[in-house]
Amino acid sequence: MAKCPVTRAEFREAAQPVKVEINGIPMMAEVKEFSTGSLGWYLNSKSTIDVGGKQVTVQIGMNLTIIGSKDLPKDEISEVIPA
Repeated sequence: MAKCPVTRAEFREAAQPVKVEINGIPMMAEVKEFSTGSLGWYLNSKSTIDVGGKQVTVQIGMNLTIIGSKDLPKDEISEVIPA
């Protein structure tokens, strides 16, 4: 298994959206902390693609996941004491 070279804090501080081009159309994959605990980028959009001269609408869903990030230590949650 690959070790993730960044910490969660480093990712939060330095990660930027990633430009992705699909069928010649530029899109931005946004920085994401997935519910699984993995870190990466997420893109959800719609576009059209030519199929034999006809335009078809497609749904785009893409995850870019940093390998090994799911196994990074979770953030410590400090206990909140009511006043």
